[in-house]
Amino acid sequence: MKVAKVAGLAVGTALTVLFALIAFDLMPDGFVDATCAAGRTYGIDAPCYPFMWYAVGTGFFIGIAGPVIGSYLVHKEMALIGETLAHTAFAGVGFGLLFTATAATDTLLFAALVTSVVGALGVQFLAERTEAYGDVPIAIMLTGSFAVGTIVISYSQAAFIDIESFIFGSIVAVTRDSLRMMLYLTVAVVGTVAVAYKQLLYVTFDEQAARVARFNVSGYNSLLVLLTALVVVGSMQVLGVILVAAMLVIPVAAASQVADSFRGTLYLSVVVGELSVLGGLTASYVYSLAAGGSIVVVAIAFYLTAVVYSSYA
Repeated sequence: MKVAKVAGLAVGTALTVLFALIAFDLMPDGFVDATCAAGRTYGIDAPCYPFMWYAVGTGFFIGIAGPVIGSYLVHKEMALIGETLAHTAFAGVGFGLLFTATAATDTLLFAALVTSVVGALGVQFLAERTEAYGDVPIAIMLTGSFAVGTIVISYSQAAFIDIESFIFGSIVAVTRDSLRMMLYLTVAVVGTVAVAYKQLLYVTFDEQAARVARFNVSGYNSLLVLLTALVVVGSMQVLGVILVAAMLVIPVAAASQVADSFRGTLYLSVVVGELSVLGGLTASYVYSLAAGGSIVVVAIAFYLTAVVYSSYA
């Protein structure tokens, strides 16, 4: 097991460096040509297209950040928060179209990020200051933000933007800037979780004990929701609003069937997330399928396999 962890860490580090070089346009000019030639030797021409590298790199970072945050959300029984913030981000896309004179993807994603963060703080505010159960403010924010998004987009009459790419995801819409943004978000998420691992663990499993230990429970809950908002916005272009919550939940649910500890679940969920992204993007490219849907279906296949395995193990 230790050898597997070391090997996984080594592979993950190598891929992180690879996609970071691509994100910042530091890869030698001959790299794409060399990988293109190697791929075509086996009848594979995907490495010949830069957008495929951007999509795979973005998916790689989603496969890390999503399960890392999802490990906490699932165990806090807040699985729907990702879906809620995705719909809030969709409203942000609408505001971006309404208040800016450009349909540039970066501008719309920034608007989605700001709106999603505000929505995350709003959910936390409602959950702490109302006597309703935790899923009530989440449900209100989920339906309300999507309603606002549809109203704003229809009012802006944005016929020049492909809204479906934000709803369902689009592999061809992923750019170098999108890859770079997801790299930043992943570093921020993983770095924050590494620093606050103990505190977040306390707050996740026993808020009362965390309060006794004088942890700022409200602050750490807000931090967790804010990190979720970052992951959601970064994942929108590949997965779309409808499916973005899947990478927060399904890999973690699959890993929980097999792992015997929280740390083990966290590590294994990242592995499942990466395999789901790789399998889904491969199926999407080979069979001309929707990238987001393919990734989620592969993740569900891993979950069902884990359920069957745990039932007979």
